[in-house]
Amino acid sequence: MLDWSPLLLTFKLACVTTLILVLLAIPIAYWLAYTKSSLKPVMETLVSMPLVLPPTVIGFYLLLAFSPGNAVGAWLDQWLGIRLIFSFPGLVLGSIIYSLPFMVQPIQSGFSGLSPSLKEAAYVLGKTRWTTIFRVLLPNIKPALLTGIVLSFAHTVGEFGVVLMIGGNIPGKTKVASIAVYDEVEALNYSTANTYSLILFACTFILLLLIYGINGGYFKKIIR
Repeated sequence: MLDWSPLLLTFKLACVTTLILVLLAIPIAYWLAYTKSSLKPVMETLVSMPLVLPPTVIGFYLLLAFSPGNAVGAWLDQWLGIRLIFSFPGLVLGSIIYSLPFMVQPIQSGFSGLSPSLKEAAYVLGKTRWTTIFRVLLPNIKPALLTGIVLSFAHTVGEFGVVLMIGGNIPGKTKVASIAVYDEVEALNYSTANTYSLILFACTFILLLLIYGINGGYFKKIIR
């Protein structure tokens, strides 16, 4: 019988990660799109690093940083009662870092593609910066925002190296679907591994089909 807990944990992780990423990525993307600061290349490099770094490298350094044997991990454990390694909050933190560019870059491109007069007109009408972002700019970059949300969600669903390094393989707590697939293959249970893999494949395919269909306007054509 298929154990559904890794799949449920995976989608829970993807939902929480994506929600937090939306809140974090919008101000970061806005700053990167409009800033003239000399620090912009540095910030863009840091945001983009997860695209090229092996996920095990990110997971390894997170494991070191938040281990109770290190200062940061010991402080979090002693004073706040938070233990990030081998826990769901640790999975969320690792997923946020690893999926950050998949949310920031589409939104940044969306902001950059808007006419500067749109933002200037909002300021002339007395709108604050945050009102301008959420009431004027974001409604005009819905495809970019949708792209970031779907890509971040799908990318989190498929994570392996980061979540394995910082979360381990604890059933019902940190064992996500990608790790379950690995475990079943190691145990030569190819049928179960195939079931997990097909579910992940189908979910990812549907998500990407939705984003390309909506952004390309194909669904509107079908409805008409």
